[in-house]
Amino acid sequence: MTTLHTLITTENARQEIKKSRFLAIAGPIDSEMAAKAFIAQHSDLTANHNCWAWRLGQNYRFSDDGEPSSTAGKPILQAIDGQSLDRVAVVVTRWFGGILLGSGGLIRAYGGTAALCLRTAAKTPLIETTPLNITCIFSDLALVEARLSTIAAIQITARKYTEMGGELTLAVHVPELEQIIALINDLTSGRAIINTCLAQE
Repeated sequence: MTTLHTLITTENARQEIKKSRFLAIAGPIDSEMAAKAFIAQHSDLTANHNCWAWRLGQNYRFSDDGEPSSTAGKPILQAIDGQSLDRVAVVVTRWFGGILLGSGGLIRAYGGTAALCLRTAAKTPLIETTPLNITCIFSDLALVEARLSTIAAIQITARKYTEMGGELTLAVHVPELEQIIALINDLTSGRAIINTCLAQE
């Protein structure tokens, strides 16, 4: 199964094709509202066309912004999907240079400029996490915390101390969840109280 990635920062790339100038701007998004804001922020009202696409999990949208149907927005979305990206929006702006590119030329220009931008962008893997709460007695707490802090699939997000010991709140990579629970039970000989609930989107 391919690991999806998202972008770390906003990136851009430019191309000139038969005197038309193309500028792609791509960036990370975390909601449909953020996607709309990104498109509004990076569209140039002096340009002929501001075509765009975004993907957020199973949700996606694209726009040809006046170009012939399926020659701009869809190729931009295909550039996003072709690089296994998610939570990403891309705007490709075109300043018309006076030479018609034809449907095939437009598809290559919009998709190619988006792909060029995305290829060079800094990326980070998207791994679903779930919260995990552990309650331990003092004699187990130090060992559990020391061991968990060395595991890349875990981030300790909160600590709270009680009269009997302590509570740790973790963000655990979902694919590793069962192994982590088994490890905690093993370290504490089953004494730890473990509560989990899959994070709701």
